[in-house]
Amino acid sequence: MTKIDASRPESVLPTPSHTVGPFYGHALPFRGGEDIAPAGHPDTVTVHGYVTDGEGNPLPDALIELWGPDPDGNLATADGSMRRDPASGGFLGRNGVEFTGWGRIQTDANGHWYARTLRPGARGRNAPYLSVCVFARGLLVHLYTRIYLPGDTAALAADPLLSGLEDGRRDTLIAVAEARGTYRFDIRLQGEGETVFLEFQ
Repeated sequence: MTKIDASRPESVLPTPSHTVGPFYGHALPFRGGEDIAPAGHPDTVTVHGYVTDGEGNPLPDALIELWGPDPDGNLATADGSMRRDPASGGFLGRNGVEFTGWGRIQTDANGHWYARTLRPGARGRNAPYLSVCVFARGLLVHLYTRIYLPGDTAALAADPLLSGLEDGRRDTLIAVAEARGTYRFDIRLQGEGETVFLEFQ
């Protein structure tokens, strides 16, 4: 064992640098995480977008978690998305029938993500929304935001969170309708057009 005399700087050898984690892409993504709605459900909507950094560059290794109530505003009580075979311990995925309300999606090489879910119903005084948690490189603490879907102008105008924001900031929380049943929601981590993020205390 080599002893180092810290009082003599010339005896202290530099250590190699290493990349700062955390590394979310290793074990957290799972097959089918984007399929929140039951397969073939007629009311399925697709929400998609890009995760970008402050310079507008895509993040190819971000993770997005979504939670949302069913169309009646009820929170799902079905078993989660990561069911395992009790005999083999292997991954079974969703049962394909029940709505779990939760999904985890990894962005692709272009920073793109998508999820198929059911349009959320209203809860309390809030306009219907999907809760979002963002994990990404450079974030030692994950970020929370919301996705409001367009369609009910009165509900969006009366929402307590949205009504307290300036127009430009409010728009970062409202998805854009594309083709029928498809909505785009980009997440910008900082800089111009930065998504509104929420802090829970």
